[in-house]
Amino acid sequence: MKMNKKYIALIALVGTLLIPLSCKKNFLTQTNTFQSTADATFEKSQDVVALVNSIYDGYQNSDLLKKSIWYYANFTSHDWFNDGGDIAWNNYTISPTFAALYTFWQNGYIDIIRANSALEIIATAKTKGVVTEELGNRLLGEAYFLRGMTYYYLAGSFGGVPIELKASTNGLAPRSTQEQVFAQVVADMKQAETLLQSKTTLPATELGRATKGAAYAYEGSAQMWLGKYTDALAAFNNPELTNNYHLLPNFIDVHEFDHQNNDESLFEIQFDIQGSQSWDGGWQNGGEVAWIDDFSWPHEISGFGYDYGNPGLEYSYQTGDLRKHATIAGPGDSLISPGIIKKWGGIKGYQVTIDGFKNGTKDNAGQQYGSYVGDDGKIINTVGAIRQPWYGDDLTRSGYYCAKKWRDPNLTGANGSSTIFGSQNQILMRYAEVLLSRAECKIRTGDVPGAMADLKIVRNRAFGGTAPAVMQDGLTFDGKPTSPITDPLQMVLSEYRHELTGEYSVFYLLRRAGAGVAAAFIKANYGTDGTVTPQPYPYGPTADGKLHGVWRTSLPAGRDILPIPQTARGLNPNLTQNPGY
Repeated sequence: MKMNKKYIALIALVGTLLIPLSCKKNFLTQTNTFQSTADATFEKSQDVVALVNSIYDGYQNSDLLKKSIWYYANFTSHDWFNDGGDIAWNNYTISPTFAALYTFWQNGYIDIIRANSALEIIATAKTKGVVTEELGNRLLGEAYFLRGMTYYYLAGSFGGVPIELKASTNGLAPRSTQEQVFAQVVADMKQAETLLQSKTTLPATELGRATKGAAYAYEGSAQMWLGKYTDALAAFNNPELTNNYHLLPNFIDVHEFDHQNNDESLFEIQFDIQGSQSWDGGWQNGGEVAWIDDFSWPHEISGFGYDYGNPGLEYSYQTGDLRKHATIAGPGDSLISPGIIKKWGGIKGYQVTIDGFKNGTKDNAGQQYGSYVGDDGKIINTVGAIRQPWYGDDLTRSGYYCAKKWRDPNLTGANGSSTIFGSQNQILMRYAEVLLSRAECKIRTGDVPGAMADLKIVRNRAFGGTAPAVMQDGLTFDGKPTSPITDPLQMVLSEYRHELTGEYSVFYLLRRAGAGVAAAFIKANYGTDGTVTPQPYPYGPTADGKLHGVWRTSLPAGRDILPIPQTARGLNPNLTQNPGY
């Protein structure tokens, strides 16, 4: 009886194959097309395109992108913390029953099943002339790419997972090893490289789809997970990457709302595609928006503040590094987003700020005070005042927030059902990561000068010209001076952090670097010893003399990967749990 229920559950998933997923609709409530056959359904080219679009659509899910991949990439590094119902991330006690992990797992395997079906259907459609050879090849390449990318994030997050390569499955496959899964990623990306279009030939109307360059980037990273650094270098040095992608001149522009799908971005999840249709236009059912960015804003502006920054991250930026306030901003810091400044004049332009200042309280001397009053006594235009940081209504946050996630000028900064959803694309891979990964490969293959040259490209942009010859963090987590970084690998790890934190990759890259590397890096940067000790800010002590919201917990053995979701194990008894859970 149990076996039958599990089998039926898998059939239900396969039965949703033709229906695009949506973060606004539960896929189980969609029209069931399981009785449709491939021959009857895929008689027009747009039907085949829609099938591939539905694979992309699996990633337009906030729980998958934010609560799974983003949380893992950032909370586990201790650069960022959670406030609210998901606080277990802060001390590495995330549970196998955490609902978002099953959403990640479930959507991942729905996408894999869709990709497997697409590979079979597209081949038939090409033979029957339903799609042209050129379109068919591109769609095949996209299916291989998206399947490989999905396995990349599943293996990076959970370790070994079941490898499914056929559309028909009973869903009871055991876990393959992590190495086997990344080998499959390499195989899929190599197939995609031969079929996808180049960035230079992809029509403008198809902007945002996978390209050859994106496939080479993910192949290179997967080769690094396998320890095949020479093969990774070959992928990273392919002309599809080196000729067609480059760093934007100004770091601040990388995440700007009006710079989406820029020349540095290799692959990003598209949101709110105008004019899209569920079957023959865009990737999603009528256009998607998400709360991914808004949840990172301070509670005082958005009503949320569900993730916030470690002050130690801001301290760690070397003097003159322009990435600092484009990444994290805290008490006394202004937002430097050109788009926010243009529309709102900064924080002072949001209606919630205006109303908060207007309704502020005055002291006995007639001076106004409160959350929306700046250190100069005027309406606040910083991320909290030094004298009164933005700790949230319950005083549990640090007062520091992710400036990379505060870029959508269409968000109003008010907690309301129509104002929390933004249309900012989410960049999963960009060229700066390729350059830094290439630097790590060169170090591991003995080419340290070559690695330093790659680091210099990234750092020169970070410093707006020429980076300092001596590389070091600015201050330690408790505001003390640091020593110069001389070990080449530690240089790369530091650059991963300062370039890519607040995005979708840092902890993946730390874990990829080898056993124990992530734990040692976290301990070195945050002095994690299992305690929380108040420390003075470089700005001077906080108003109450405390260091709010900062966790200093050591990374326990085995907690560098996520637990296999309990619901998935309930459906498949062959899934073993990761040690430590």
